[in-house]
Amino acid sequence: MTIGGFLILLIVAAVLGALSEALAGWRAGYGWIGTMIVALIGAWIGSALFKIGPPIMGTYLISAILGAVVLIVLLKLVTGRRTA
Repeated sequence: MTIGGFLILLIVAAVLGALSEALAGWRAGYGWIGTMIVALIGAWIGSALFKIGPPIMGTYLISAILGAVVLIVLLKLVTGRRTA
């Protein structure tokens, strides 16, 4: 992966994380870095399990959003933090 591809991946993760937090109704915590990490992990899990939506750099968009939302909700349930 090139530096440009990595930067695009981080931008997509930031947008995906913000969208996932809005859909879940909770924040992942730890600011933009935490949001991007949760979005990257959720997108990876969601795209591995389901292949729904248009692919962006090998990651299926709708699957990535669903995976990130589920991960944010699970994180909220496990930690019990109130970050909304």
